[in-house]
Amino acid sequence: MFKKSIIYSILFLKCPQCRQGNFLEANPYQISKMNKVKERCPKCELKYSIEPSFYTGAMYVSYGVGIAFAVATYVILLFLGVADNPLTIFIAIVAVLALTFPYIGAVSKAIWAHLFFKYNPMIAKQVKNDTRA
Repeated sequence: MFKKSIIYSILFLKCPQCRQGNFLEANPYQISKMNKVKERCPKCELKYSIEPSFYTGAMYVSYGVGIAFAVATYVILLFLGVADNPLTIFIAIVAVLALTFPYIGAVSKAIWAHLFFKYNPMIAKQVKNDTRA
């Protein structure tokens, strides 16, 4: 059931319409194709881009996701009891953001696409090799 949810689709970078096809050309950490969105869904043939520069708006989403990662890092540091030095907090947040930068960009594009393309259960059922449980 989790594989059919919007959270799964966003976190694992799946098609917003069928939630099965891969959204990106490659892993977000593959530098040569970093966060390059496929032209169409390999499963349901949804065209991922409505217009040129469609994913420019994802940079606003990326800002929010980056803030969420920074706040989560700070909260984890509080729970670990190492949030006593501002320099430690700063270095930890910068390190986490640097390591997760490609994934944050990819998730932001997925969130942006999910705002404009809606899930269609009829199309999802028609897709060949439905691997979701």
